[in-house]
Amino acid sequence: MRFEGTSNYVATDDLKVAVNAAVLLRRPLLVKGEPGTGKTVLAHEIAKAVGAPLIEWNVKSTTKAQQGLYEYDAVARLRDGQLGDERVHDISNYIKKGKLWEAFTAPQLPVLLIDEIDKADIEFPNDLLQELDRMSFDVYETQERVAARERPIVVITSNNEKELPDAFLRRCFFHYIKFPDRQTMQAIIDVHFHGIQKTLVSKAMEVFYDIREVPGLKKKPSTSELLDWLKLLLNEDMPLDVLQNRDPTKAIPPLHGALLKNEQDIMLFEKLAFMARRPGT
Repeated sequence: MRFEGTSNYVATDDLKVAVNAAVLLRRPLLVKGEPGTGKTVLAHEIAKAVGAPLIEWNVKSTTKAQQGLYEYDAVARLRDGQLGDERVHDISNYIKKGKLWEAFTAPQLPVLLIDEIDKADIEFPNDLLQELDRMSFDVYETQERVAARERPIVVITSNNEKELPDAFLRRCFFHYIKFPDRQTMQAIIDVHFHGIQKTLVSKAMEVFYDIREVPGLKKKPSTSELLDWLKLLLNEDMPLDVLQNRDPTKAIPPLHGALLKNEQDIMLFEKLAFMARRPGT
């Protein structure tokens, strides 16, 4: 079982090594990188490549580790008891399985995606340490132990919004997805846009990478935003001369809403363009 990328996902050599090492060790693969660099999609493509079902746990700021194991609905049981419902005699009727439970008991080896773990409270990863180590947990209400038939392939993504605890990091195989260089980006574009005009891609990439290098930019545009921008340029049949010899410090790019995602960055480009148009600038 080796991951070599897929027809829809361009994986660099170091990323392939990281994925295969994590699969071999059966340690969670912790993937960090800028938003939009394909961290979440990676789990989907690993599942596709190895023919495994994907179980997704999308973490939010309110998510608790216990929800990944199970939740006991005591309120529903109390209500059913008051109504005389026969279900109340079997407490398992009120146990809702979490994503870890699903992964541990899946009939086929799954890929478990724990997406954006850094969104949750700082205690969230610590609360998962034992379960991810032992691959088992106890359901106290039913006095049963849920144990993994086989260690699932676990992919954990983080946007680096919070530092993760050292104890948690020690249990993971870590990989940082670097922002794609121009050659890798060209390969990514070729996957998404078959037969696209090379000159358009070349000029668009020049503008894109120049924008990323503008000092003071609050949010640099990502790979996914470049793909969106190219799609718009193609849809609008944008003439090449619009992109030709364009200096991002002197003019705001066309359809910039696909690349610049906050008012501070738009104002920065407008200011640079205004200053560039002043006499003697």
